[in-house]
Amino acid sequence: MIPTRLSRASERGLLGLGAVCLAFCLPSTAQVQSSKSETTGEAVKSVKIDRGEIVYINGNSAIVKMEDGTLRHFDNVPDSVTLMVDGKPVNIHSAKVGMKVEKQTITTTTPRVVTTVETVTGKVWQVTPPNRVILTLENGENQEFKIPKGQKFTIDGQETDAFGLKKGMKVSAQRVTEVPETVVAQEVKRTGSAPPPPPPPRQDVPILVAATRPAPPPPVQTASAEPAPKALPKTASDLPLIGVLGMWLGAFSLMCTVIRKIVSYTQTRRF
Repeated sequence: MIPTRLSRASERGLLGLGAVCLAFCLPSTAQVQSSKSETTGEAVKSVKIDRGEIVYINGNSAIVKMEDGTLRHFDNVPDSVTLMVDGKPVNIHSAKVGMKVEKQTITTTTPRVVTTVETVTGKVWQVTPPNRVILTLENGENQEFKIPKGQKFTIDGQETDAFGLKKGMKVSAQRVTEVPETVVAQEVKRTGSAPPPPPPPRQDVPILVAATRPAPPPPVQTASAEPAPKALPKTASDLPLIGVLGMWLGAFSLMCTVIRKIVSYTQTRRF
């Protein structure tokens, strides 16, 4: 038996063709032996880190300011998503504004090749080269198989194609398919740090406590009283008043003298 290996460029197309052939020709797959194997290549890891600061939280929504200054809105954050802060898990309801958060996304990409080997053994009962052959299987049943293009058969240690098959020949055909795959796995780590406490006041700076004055009580309504007379300011001495009194006394004395003289003159003329 000589396996036929498919090039990677035609693997998918021929694999689909082989699946169609088996579904059409093999109502019972008990006569077909199949085995699979995997070959894994070297895994490649990449790490993406996003950092930011929580600036707003409301329910299950949060806004984070990233390192580049952009704002990212995270809506409907599940309660199961947690941050490791000081070794303790913190979810969206325990997070606080001012927290520094970091998200690490570790992506592991692993290439692998899945190899499938299918083997069919039987006697040629009828052949229609180059497309079809009917084999008598080990259980005595005759089943028709489609022959893929380029399929080779091994008979008595020699390789031949469909045109070399004859009735009664015992043949064994094997098909090998290789399918490359890429397995991608991601791991997400979320960490955070609580916002720092406010700095303590300096020792040489006094602490001022603002106090508000109580409002003054409303004035009591009382009966209005006459305002007390205001005392005039003392702006001069008593000398002008004494002078005025002296003038009045002098005038009064002069008038009295005049009256006496008039009375005396009148009495003298009478006698």
